[in-house]
Amino acid sequence: MHNLLFSIFPNEKFIDLGLYQYGWERCDPAHMYGPAARNHFLFHYVISGTGTLMADNQKGDTVTYNIRSGQGFLLFPGQISTYIADKEKPWEYAWIEFDGLRVKEMLDIAGFSLDNPIYHAVIKEYRESMMNEMLYIANHSDETPFHLIGHLYIFLDALTRSVSSVRLNSSGKLSEYYIREAINYIEQNFPFDISIEDIASHCGINRSYFGKIFHESVGKTPQHFLISYRMMKAAELLKMTDLSIADVGNAVGYPNQLHFSRAFKNIYGVSPKNWRRSH
Repeated sequence: MHNLLFSIFPNEKFIDLGLYQYGWERCDPAHMYGPAARNHFLFHYVISGTGTLMADNQKGDTVTYNIRSGQGFLLFPGQISTYIADKEKPWEYAWIEFDGLRVKEMLDIAGFSLDNPIYHAVIKEYRESMMNEMLYIANHSDETPFHLIGHLYIFLDALTRSVSSVRLNSSGKLSEYYIREAINYIEQNFPFDISIEDIASHCGINRSYFGKIFHESVGKTPQHFLISYRMMKAAELLKMTDLSIADVGNAVGYPNQLHFSRAFKNIYGVSPKNWRRSH
């Protein structure tokens, strides 16, 4: 019997940690998903049964992993993967798709990478807590966004605590200061005509170094983050005000309506007009 719970998170206003979709599934024998790539991080935890994951590594080579109950796997944004339930003991799993400013830091602490996507827990208590949080989220899609985001934080805390590679983040405090300064500058100045050079200058560092530490910390280039932040603010205005499309674009730093609509569609997949109609 094929059983499935699937929900899409209704809110995209969370910067540090955002939830996109989540669910639970007891798969049919040989049930397959892929090949496909996600836009965000996607974590599966196998509750029972077994299956196979085929995923690209850092070099772009496809690696095959056999995964059993009590294990899991993390898929990275843009990573091509296929996963298949076993014919004899098909797996049952829960999954969460998430992203945000703090995500790469947490996943680094947990030891995940394109070359190391498999979850192995060493502390049963935290592994069970993590699984329970995933199932709670999957079964409570009617709760408020803030409620679900709170449980997502607990899930990630249990995830990092449950693995053997948990370690203190020893990255330089100075670089963390630069990232906070950059994000604060973007939050205060996104409606204006600012460039990546402006942000780096505000932090007192050169553009090349700024781009490097920002991408390492956030997982996105400064340009991608700036555009995503502007479009998130645009979505808020489209949903909560009666401003025209042109006025919304101008309010988030796009005086040219055509350029704004193109940027918005690149992030959300639809035009600002169609996004407002559906929300």
